[in-house]
Amino acid sequence: MGKDWMDNKTVIITGASGGMGKGVAEKLIKEHGCTVIGIARSEEKMKKVVEELGEYADKFSYQLFDVAVEQNWIDFVGYLNENNIKPDVLINNAGILPKFDRFQNYTVEYIKKAMDINFYSAVYSIHALLPILLESDSPAIINIDSSAALMTLAGTSVYSASKAALKSLSEALREELRGKCYVGIVCPGFTKTDIFRDQDSADAKAQKMLNMVSTSCDRMVKMIMNDIQTKKPLGVHGFDAAFMNYFGRIMPVQGGRLFSAVMKMSKLPLFDAVFKD
Repeated sequence: MGKDWMDNKTVIITGASGGMGKGVAEKLIKEHGCTVIGIARSEEKMKKVVEELGEYADKFSYQLFDVAVEQNWIDFVGYLNENNIKPDVLINNAGILPKFDRFQNYTVEYIKKAMDINFYSAVYSIHALLPILLESDSPAIINIDSSAALMTLAGTSVYSASKAALKSLSEALREELRGKCYVGIVCPGFTKTDIFRDQDSADAKAQKMLNMVSTSCDRMVKMIMNDIQTKKPLGVHGFDAAFMNYFGRIMPVQGGRLFSAVMKMSKLPLFDAVFKD
C-alpha cells in the first residue's frame, strides 16, 4: 500500500478491546505502521488484543478507565504530557446499545448512563485532547456514530438521542475545524459485534433476524478504514443504514412509522416491550 496521511500516526481509540474498535486498531497498526493507544475497562480483553497482535504488539498500548468520566480524560492528558506522547488521531468508538423499550420504562439513571457513554465520552475526550491534537501536522477526530442518528425508531429513543447528539456535535466541529483538523462521522448499521450483549436476543428467531440485517464486523472495519483513509466527512454503511438514511431524509415521519410497523409485524420477542400493551 502506498503512503497516505494515516501512515505512522499515533492514534487513540476508545472501545478498543473488541469489535470495530479492535478491528480498526489492528488495521492501523498492521497496514499503516501506526502506534495505537487503546482505551477500555477490561484488562483481560486488552491483554488478549496484545496477545493476538503478536509481532506487532509493541505498537499497541492501553489505558484502563471509564470514558464516561471527565476527570479520567483530564488525567489521561496528564499521562500523555508526562510521557511526551503526541497523538495525531482520536477515534471515539465506545458505545452501548440499550434494550429496545418504551421511553417510560427506562430509568433516568439508565438514560444518563447511555448518554454518558455514547455522547459525553466524546465530549470529554475531544474537549481534553483537541489542544494536543491541533499540534499535529495532520490531526483528525473520527466519531463512530450509528444509523440511529439518521432515523429514530420506536424503542430506540435513548440510543437514537445519544447518537443524534454525537452527530450534531461532529457536524459543528467539522465546520469549526475546517482546514485545521479532519472531522469524520461514521454511521454504521447493525454490525455483528458484542454491542447486542444487553439485548434479550437469546430467542433463535430474533438472533436469525439480527444476523440477516447485520454487516460482518470485518467488512464494517474495512469500510470505516476507507472512510478514514479518504477523509470522508460522513460514512453510512450497511444496507439497513442506507435505508434509514434515505427514508429519514425524504419521509422522516412516514419512514419512521414504516420501519416501526415492520418491527411490530415481526412479532419478535426482542421488540415485545415496545409494542405489547
